[in-house]
Amino acid sequence: MDVTTEVNKSLITMGGSGTTYAPYLASAKTLNYAADKSSINNAALETITAIPFTVKYSDTVGLFGAENVFIKLQLNIQSSSSAFANSTIPENDYISVWTSVEDGTINSYDSGIFDFSTIESIVNTYEPSEISNDLSQFRNLYVRLDLKNLKTGNKYIDSWFDVRIYTRDKKEYPYDTIYISGNDYIFLGFHARNTKRLPYNVEMDIGYEYLEYDNLSSTQRNQSV
Repeated sequence: MDVTTEVNKSLITMGGSGTTYAPYLASAKTLNYAADKSSINNAALETITAIPFTVKYSDTVGLFGAENVFIKLQLNIQSSSSAFANSTIPENDYISVWTSVEDGTINSYDSGIFDFSTIESIVNTYEPSEISNDLSQFRNLYVRLDLKNLKTGNKYIDSWFDVRIYTRDKKEYPYDTIYISGNDYIFLGFHARNTKRLPYNVEMDIGYEYLEYDNLSSTQRNQSV
């Protein structure tokens, strides 16, 4: 539903300009006067600098307020992030090695020793590994975002609530999974489709998969912006 179109249609039919009093914008159908995060043009800003990360949204939307809440989710993924702290995160389909320092002998096995200061040249045709704990090696980092509507468990409430992704140009995006650049942004729209105050329970998983843009599959490219 295009809120602006519906508002204008109501004004043409009924006349008048409607109330601008914030608590009654929804019931008076004058959301065109909505300010703050009720409009996508004034969406609340949330910045993400480290991955992986899960953002949780739990609030209410609807009656005696605007039927819409918008959040601008800005990615500003830093090179010195915590991405490699989680060994279960795939990097281009490979799982990172998890290392820890353990001295002595365990179950008859002696601990291995990495001496990065001495491994600088080719040994027996083997080149030394490049050890990194940041994202500076990525030329064009793309990050996966997964939107999850966990719902409240009450079907009479959940059927009237809707959450959607909008692209940077404020167009509705048709999927719940999207790939965007590590320095890009999207919008989240929380919408009440009934004249009731509706609770919601939503999560956004960010950066549980990340890779070079050139390594995106055809399916992943279709989900990228």
